[in-house]
Amino acid sequence: MTGSAPGTAGVGPACSGSMPAPAGAELAAWRRAVLGFGRQGLRPLPWRATRDPWAVLVSEVMLQQTQATRVVAPYLRFLERFPTPKACAAASAGEVLVAWEGLGYNRRGLALHRAAQAVADRFGGAVPDDPASLRTLAGVGPYTARAVLAFAFEHPVGVVDVNVARVLHRAVAARALAGTATQDLADALVPAARSWLWNQSVMEIGAVLCRAGSPRCWQCPLARRCRWRATGGAGADPAAPRSRQAAFEGSDRQGRGRLLAALRRGPVRPSEVAGACGWPGDPSRARRIAEGLVADGLSRRVRGGTLVLP
Repeated sequence: MTGSAPGTAGVGPACSGSMPAPAGAELAAWRRAVLGFGRQGLRPLPWRATRDPWAVLVSEVMLQQTQATRVVAPYLRFLERFPTPKACAAASAGEVLVAWEGLGYNRRGLALHRAAQAVADRFGGAVPDDPASLRTLAGVGPYTARAVLAFAFEHPVGVVDVNVARVLHRAVAARALAGTATQDLADALVPAARSWLWNQSVMEIGAVLCRAGSPRCWQCPLARRCRWRATGGAGADPAAPRSRQAAFEGSDRQGRGRLLAALRRGPVRPSEVAGACGWPGDPSRARRIAEGLVADGLSRRVRGGTLVLP
């Protein structure tokens, strides 16, 4: 739901083979611990207060590669402007990008706009509740489809973001899992009638307690059952990050963000592109950034080569 890409991306060295899920009385104890934690109170994030499929889809697209705290304000603003898929579909791509301000990874906004158009055109304005149909929507991969199914429709599927993977690799497997083993384990643990609460609770444990680098084991409801903790933390952390993202400062990503922010305020003439990117002394690099925005559909050129929103 938050952070880096879903599944096992961003976690430590994988081991081959699968790890059997807890069963019988042990599984029941795991579920009581997780669901009990969730019932005591999750962070009051606004997308946790709705089961509306469109609102859930918007939140899940926004949360891709973005911290939850950064998403709250844009999420509320976006849904106020586009409360339904039909409202979003009727807007221009430029209007959607304006509402997307503050989130970064702006191609996600364009994908959400295309998804809204598909929902309006092919599904009568209602976000579908089956995985095959969801996967036909722009920007909706296996993770996002599962999140919509669990959080909007209570389907008994595991939702595995980087936080959930960290909990499963540490507490259940005591090692990193390869391939589909993490997803298989997550699916096996979900209570049939408590998918929403279960998935939200495991995510919360991973986000605030079973954190990368500094887990708060003394507060964790799974501490007594955590298989990695039972080893005394012997060996490498099974959820240790493999790599770090390249620095943002001075990167092309930063220049793209600056130029797009300028476009949200109004047209940018060719002579203004380098300054808008923050590189007045490097016009060739700025031109490359501008061409990339056009190629990605985030901008278009009008008379005289001036850049505007799509």
